[in-house]
Amino acid sequence: MCGIIGYTGSRPAGPLLLECLRRLEYRGYDSAGIALFDEQQQLYLARAEGKLDNLANRVEGRLPPAAAGIGHTRWATHGAPSDRNAHPQLDPSGRVAVVHNGIVENFEALRQRFTDRGDSFASDTDTEVLAHLIVDALDGGADLADAVRRVIGETEGAYSLVAITVDEPGRLVAARVGNAGGIVVGHGEGGADEQFVSSDLAAILPLTRTVTFLGPGEVVDVRADGVTLTDADGRAIERAPEVQPFDPVAAAKGRFRHFMLKEIHEQPDAALDAIRGRYLLDPPRVEIESFGFDEARVRDINRVVLVGMGTSLYAAMIARHYIERFARVPAEVDNASEFRYRRPVLDEHTLVISVGQSGETVDTLAAMEEAQRAGCAQLTICNTPGSQATRLADSTVLIRVGPEIAVASTKCLIGSIIALHAAALQLGRLRGVLDESTAREEIESALHLPAALGEALLLEDRVRELAARYAQFDDFLFLGRGLSYPVALEGALKLKEVSYIHAEGYAAGEMKHGPIALIDERMATVAIAVRDEVREKMRSNIEQVRARRGPVLALTSAGDESLEGVADDVLVIPAFDGALAPAVSLIPLQLLAYHIALERGADVDQPRNLAKTVTVE
Repeated sequence: MCGIIGYTGSRPAGPLLLECLRRLEYRGYDSAGIALFDEQQQLYLARAEGKLDNLANRVEGRLPPAAAGIGHTRWATHGAPSDRNAHPQLDPSGRVAVVHNGIVENFEALRQRFTDRGDSFASDTDTEVLAHLIVDALDGGADLADAVRRVIGETEGAYSLVAITVDEPGRLVAARVGNAGGIVVGHGEGGADEQFVSSDLAAILPLTRTVTFLGPGEVVDVRADGVTLTDADGRAIERAPEVQPFDPVAAAKGRFRHFMLKEIHEQPDAALDAIRGRYLLDPPRVEIESFGFDEARVRDINRVVLVGMGTSLYAAMIARHYIERFARVPAEVDNASEFRYRRPVLDEHTLVISVGQSGETVDTLAAMEEAQRAGCAQLTICNTPGSQATRLADSTVLIRVGPEIAVASTKCLIGSIIALHAAALQLGRLRGVLDESTAREEIESALHLPAALGEALLLEDRVRELAARYAQFDDFLFLGRGLSYPVALEGALKLKEVSYIHAEGYAAGEMKHGPIALIDERMATVAIAVRDEVREKMRSNIEQVRARRGPVLALTSAGDESLEGVADDVLVIPAFDGALAPAVSLIPLQLLAYHIALERGADVDQPRNLAKTVTVE
């Protein structure tokens, strides 16, 4: 994902920003840049496509002796990787510089407003619109903090930004809008008049351990001698800085009690990581870096087999819909541990897609070896560059969501779903079967996903209340249909893993073929009844459970009130259209498992008997 860094103080800002950008490289990026105040208090800007070394070489011996500035590493969403699309972005007069992480969903309308009045744009990014908006507010008499607050009111989406202006050298203003794009402020230690702003605690921990985290909708006004925190309306917020412990594990958790909760909350940013540089709108298409199959090879494929284990298997089940819907190829899903024992029929016209986080799961690797012996084309979905799976496969789509520490996988599942969605769209384009309108709908939907995930995280207080009630049950049934069936399986798995409660996921149409015999007042049912083509059938399933006195917690989409009074409890999640909708349903189920586990006193991050990667059969 994009990395943000800012500094104001008395040290040379340029070398310090480059040092911090080095610590953000693990996130992945396609370009980098910095903006500093030069000797005349004008903006010095340097940007370079590619690795940070390209930027470092470009500025070597040229950095002004500045004491304040901002820096950035970028993954492209709007505009291809290039020098001109790298951040920071300026307004046409060079008065304001902005770095930005996230997506401004209404940037096209805002951009049109400025071009209609004759303003020019130097990039293809949504970020540049923010610089124009800030200058507009400054021209209207606002100071930099007020200008940023006005921007929040005019934009849609989930993002974070840091802005500087030549009007007030040495001052930085940062904001967090929604749950995507975190911001942490580091305070000078030992009485030093200096402050740091970053998207990642790891970037500034070697420099300070006294920090303040921004919440959604908050703005921080940063000067060398102190900071002022407000909400989006300018009301002051009092929050004592936190001192991060020297224990690197505890420090890595940041403000969260457990890694699992931290990683659940990282999912809007993880989605951005998985999307950046791949989903392009003009023209609408998906471009996956180092996708190893050309048009001729893809057209030769007449069958796709997806394999995985556990959570990755459920991602593969969702992807089966994607492959058949967008690439129009018959697809099937198999548990990797069973795959080679059934003597599968494979040949050179079969594409085998393996899904895994570590790339080292023994059963998945064995399935890949079986496919290799049969001469199949192979694509792997993986979060670990250089792993054995990436070496066995012909092509790799990296999940790109960063390290996942908790044993129970959360953000890797979201990343896997996005990577598989992107792969299906690219396969469909190469096969010539994906029409432009469908591609545009799915790409626009993907670009909105981080904001929807951020909205889903706002349900945590409600989920905590429900968890306190449902933690009393020792048996759960999770029901879903269509794309929500794998979500039900994953919801049951998460609850089993971290709370040790017996839970089963079922296709809702199967309920009357056995599980209905178990339903009574002692078994809770979680029904995923979101807005889709099978919602009415899900309502019928819920009524059948209630008729047998089974308590029901239903997930429904915002705007749908049809289950009020039908289910015992209703959890309303953000309405989201498109094939990526299962990702939005997953967050409340992850939170439910987490908070039920807390209620029951379980070890959330290291559940008994489980390992992060299964490397033996």
